[in-house]
Amino acid sequence: MARKQDEMSLDDELTAAFLEGGDSELVAEEEPVDTPDNTQAEETEEYTEDTGDGWDDDADNLPGQLAVDVYETADKLIIKARTAGIERKDLDVSISDNILTISGVLNGGEDDKATQWHIQECYWGEFSRTIALPIQVKEDGVEAVLKDGVLTISFEKEKVEAPKRITIN
Repeated sequence: MARKQDEMSLDDELTAAFLEGGDSELVAEEEPVDTPDNTQAEETEEYTEDTGDGWDDDADNLPGQLAVDVYETADKLIIKARTAGIERKDLDVSISDNILTISGVLNGGEDDKATQWHIQECYWGEFSRTIALPIQVKEDGVEAVLKDGVLTISFEKEKVEAPKRITIN
């Protein structure tokens, strides 16, 4: 169903309210969309924003995220994190109240001699990941191994008793 050009969706209204009063300029670029009856409708709008206010500059100060895999075996909970290029001394792993935190620093991507970057996709610097573990584990029954750029953390599962049935008199 095509939207009229003067109709605003809730997202559009929220975006406009957020940007109101700022010196950013929001430009709508309409693209034709094929409809089921093979006619074209102007339904999709893409927005480009030129704020010039350095909004993205703050992203450089935030720690990066670490991708993880979390799975169970019969008696263990396993967490794997790709940590290629990170040295053991630059990793910190801790657990408290069934919440695991992996943090550290990835060094080596800075190049002071670079005069112009063309592509910069690799993350360098501090990273952190906090995970609420999906099951109870023994915090003292843990093993962490860093091998071939993969950090593997294995927890022994906490024995959880089956719920006790209460008879009603």
